[in-house]
Amino acid sequence: MMDRIDKRIISLLQQDAGMPAREIAEKVNLTPTPCWRRIQRLENDGVIT
Repeated sequence: MMDRIDKRIISLLQQDAGMPAREIAEKVNLTPTPCWRRIQRLENDGVIT
């Protein structure tokens, strides 16, 4: 299930698919590792490709 942070990550990636995870993490108020894990989960779940 997606929460507001996941939705924000998706929105940021839609705006700039090449945005580094570190920058996304800053924008969603996470540290880089949990942000990267969320991105990986979204990829594994087929939400983003």
